[in-house]
Amino acid sequence: MAYKISDECIACGACAAECPVSAISEGDGKYVIDADTCIECGACAGVCPVGAPSAE
Repeated sequence: MAYKISDECIACGACAAECPVSAISEGDGKYVIDADTCIECGACAGVCPVGAPSAE
């Protein structure tokens, strides 16, 4: 299942820069992951300073 970003997101953009398929974009107050594009690699979770991305 695709990763999702929780409300813990601080909108720093670290995850978007790390995503190899550009599935992450800036949303309204937090970043969001396009589930159809996400390849579930976990790169976003590895760089997030607050642990917002997670597999659901």
